Amino acid sequence: MFKKITIAFLALLVLIQFIPVEKNDSNDMEFDISKSYQIGDNVATILKGACNDCHTNLTRYPWYSNIQPVKYFLADHVNDGKRHLNFSEFTNLPLAVQNHKFEEVIEMVEEKEMPLESYTYFGLHPEANLSEEERQALINWAKDQMAYLAATYPADSLVRKRRTPPSQ
Repeated sequence: MFKKITIAFLALLVLIQFIPVEKNDSNDMEFDISKSYQIGDNVATILKGACNDCHTNLTRYPWYSNIQPVKYFLADHVNDGKRHLNFSEFTNLPLAVQNHKFEEVIEMVEEKEMPLESYTYFGLHPEANLSEEERQALINWAKDQMAYLAATYPADSLVRKRRTPPSQ
């Protein structure tokens, strides 16, 4: 019985290798954050190493990303990251949302919720293990971008409008 279960499990592992998963490699830069915001070299390096794989339209995939079920997990992880924040689509968002995304960057980096621990498990992606100086550089950069928005646009354009529930 154990032998049959083992063979079935191995067969399943082989079969799932053929399930295609779309990779995040379009590298569409039409609405990239760098089109409207200053990104210094130090911040660009931090973003590239710690953020861009999950928060842009171009992911650098490690060798193990070609093996199921890891392939599916990574695709889901990247899609979720892009749903929350996509630097490649950033300037296509309303100004108020852009401003709010900078607030979220500050909060997530300060609270050490980003980069995710799962991104750095087992020594993977050591460039994403941010030092306090790198964290502070990202926070300062996001604050500077918010200050730029506040100095450039009317205050009411930077506030997200609350949705009112429909009347009953």
